[in-house]
Amino acid sequence: MRPIFKIGVFFGLFLVVAGAMGYLTLRLIVRSEDVVVVPDLVGKDVVYALEILTGLGLNIKVAGFEYRPDIPKNHVADQDPSPGAEVKRDRDVRIRVSRGPQTVVVPNLVGMDVRQANIIMEENGLARGAVSKTHSEQAVRGEVISQTPGPGGVVKRGDTVDLLVGLGRWPVRFEMPYLDGLAPEDAILILERSQLNLGQIRYVERTDRPKGVVVEQDPSSGYPVASGSLVNLTVNRSEKGIVLDKGLYLFHHPVVDGFLKKHVRLRVNAFGLLYDLYDVFQPPGEDIWLLVPYDPDVTFFLYQDGEAVLSHSFASMSKVPAFSEFEPQKRAHSP
Repeated sequence: MRPIFKIGVFFGLFLVVAGAMGYLTLRLIVRSEDVVVVPDLVGKDVVYALEILTGLGLNIKVAGFEYRPDIPKNHVADQDPSPGAEVKRDRDVRIRVSRGPQTVVVPNLVGMDVRQANIIMEENGLARGAVSKTHSEQAVRGEVISQTPGPGGVVKRGDTVDLLVGLGRWPVRFEMPYLDGLAPEDAILILERSQLNLGQIRYVERTDRPKGVVVEQDPSSGYPVASGSLVNLTVNRSEKGIVLDKGLYLFHHPVVDGFLKKHVRLRVNAFGLLYDLYDVFQPPGEDIWLLVPYDPDVTFFLYQDGEAVLSHSFASMSKVPAFSEFEPQKRAHSP
């Protein structure tokens, strides 16, 4: 019986050892699936670090930022746990992100458009300081003439840069010309020769003055003005438009009030050609003044937000062009 007993004892021990080994092996397999080795992220781009940790089943947490002259901006400056540590999946890995060097070299902004200069400063970690403007015979309007600190200087990141921006050439100043009693086309011609811009034209009916002449002007004659200034005229005429003697028609249309800009387009059919004379997003409440050809073969349509709202025809060759306004239910969409 002893040999049989010994065999039974050995067989039982074998089962116990085999079971223990299987259990330990299973634990190791499960543990190996739950544990990962933290990679070295220092010096790596933040986006790259995020992709690596996500692939390992780990979470990334930004613990803060710091200036590091040896590590580029938006790269990992430090991490916790450290590289090589074994951690379970779904654990957080905290990183600190480098802001780059604390000092930067001031870029050369002279000659740039002021909007482009603002972008360059922001990209280099600098802020816009005071912006002064001046006229200059050499500088183009809107371009940077000078800067403080100057190009090549070393400053702290976040410091401000003051700019001097050009306004173009010095405006020519002279006395406002006398326009009272002139025909509108003559008044407009004088404004163009004087480097002045036509502002608004208002219409009145006055029995003591001839029809179709300027009865008021703003600024008044003799008033000191600069080139490029707007001049408003008041004309003794009741029509919405003025036919000029030089084959042109001065068209006027007010954009209705509101909160949003209106897409206004004036399409002209003249001499066998169809083209858009005016196509802009007009602020509400502003008037549109346009010079269009005055000829029997000319017709034009005004579209607002894609719908035709006005039409003009010069087929009759009368002093007052045929004018029609589309009813709301008959408005046609712009082609």
